[in-house]
Amino acid sequence: MALDPHVSRFLDMMALGGSNGIDLAARREGLRGLSRLAAAGLATGPIATRDLTMPGPGGALSLRLYTPEGEKPGPGLVFLHGGGLVTGDLDTHDALCRTLCDAGRMRVVAVDYRLAPEHPFPAALDDALAATRWVTEHADEVGIDPARLAVGGESAGAGLAARICQELRETGQRPAAQLLICPVLDVHGMGASRRDFARGYFLDEATIQGDLLACGPKALPNARFCPLREEDLTGLPPAHLHTAEYDPVRDDGEAYAERLTRADVPVVHARHDGMIHFFYGLGRLVPRSRPILSDIARGFSDALRAPLPNA
Repeated sequence: MALDPHVSRFLDMMALGGSNGIDLAARREGLRGLSRLAAAGLATGPIATRDLTMPGPGGALSLRLYTPEGEKPGPGLVFLHGGGLVTGDLDTHDALCRTLCDAGRMRVVAVDYRLAPEHPFPAALDDALAATRWVTEHADEVGIDPARLAVGGESAGAGLAARICQELRETGQRPAAQLLICPVLDVHGMGASRRDFARGYFLDEATIQGDLLACGPKALPNARFCPLREEDLTGLPPAHLHTAEYDPVRDDGEAYAERLTRADVPVVHARHDGMIHFFYGLGRLVPRSRPILSDIARGFSDALRAPLPNA
């Protein structure tokens, strides 16, 4: 399918702005600006937010709880933002979390994990694991049914979520499900989509390689950093996995969906035609992205609300 026309216009706008040689500080500010622009004028239902602090592996860790007003305690999602583990924060992904919360009628807990290069890998994963454990232990306090607590994210955050599920599968804190939106699962890999969409589709190969270097010497081609390389996928939580047609990391996400299915893990997978990486965060700039993200949230929430086994 051809690129969505609004996506095409967005890519033209990005090309005119230029990004070659941009430094990390400017890139972080650029994501903040893009997030504000993409969120302008978008509205959701009434949502209550509360900023929380928990003890993290490297000090105090900030979380943000999103609650649909009037919603009784129920399903919840620990959400990990994308940005290559070097950019992004609670504010850059605020609109995205609000949509997940509103459309899914579920509580969302966003995690402000530490970023590289100031905090090399595995700082981000350590924080994400700690936050998932903390929310599990304090689920009642934040209005989440612990039996219906999921973990998810987008891009690099989805990669963190996938690894969390792998590391927690043998514990009593295993998430109920995982939501992986355009996941980055093997930065060291090189599938056909990485070559086909290496330039000109928002997330490019130069950015991927720059983020890899920024993550530090422990960002190795192993399962902790590249969850696609985990040999054993049995016993993982059910997955909802979403990929985009014109995304360099598309093939890895789809390979993971296939491997999960072969391991008898329930999988719902959708490829979104005409879309690029981060389309779900472009809101007002790509009108189709908003209903797609809402559908993603509703489908995932419906799965979390399904009757529990042996209930």
